[in-house]
Amino acid sequence: MRTLIIWIIIIAIAWFLWKNYSQHHTNVAATAGVSAAQQCTSAASMADDTWGSGVGHFANPPYDTSAWDEFRSRVETQARQAEEKCLCADSACTTAKNAMGDLRNLVAEMDQSLRSGSPPPSDLVQRQEAIDTAVNSARDAAK
Repeated sequence: MRTLIIWIIIIAIAWFLWKNYSQHHTNVAATAGVSAAQQCTSAASMADDTWGSGVGHFANPPYDTSAWDEFRSRVETQARQAEEKCLCADSACTTAKNAMGDLRNLVAEMDQSLRSGSPPPSDLVQRQEAIDTAVNSARDAAK
């Protein structure tokens, strides 16, 4: 009986170690196929998409300042996270990182105009298109 309990414990420990080992290697293999440039451009694309899909809600007064604050915070956080992922030397990373800097500047200008009651930047659409183009170019280069 005692030998049986020892074998059950040994089998349980072996199963636990195997399960952790296989799970770790599955996770490593899943992320190993994605380059740093692809991670960067994916994060930049997400920030750009978040901005592009929501900024229209704040194009005309009256502005819901609490909704704006939440939206601005979400976009800035995503852009900052993308910039942190875009530290590789690849040109796709540089392009995406610069686009995120442009996006953060645009968000800051939009924030200033909404808080001061002035209209949004007159070149908002052109700047957004330039950011979209840069992110798309970076994503294509990362493939």
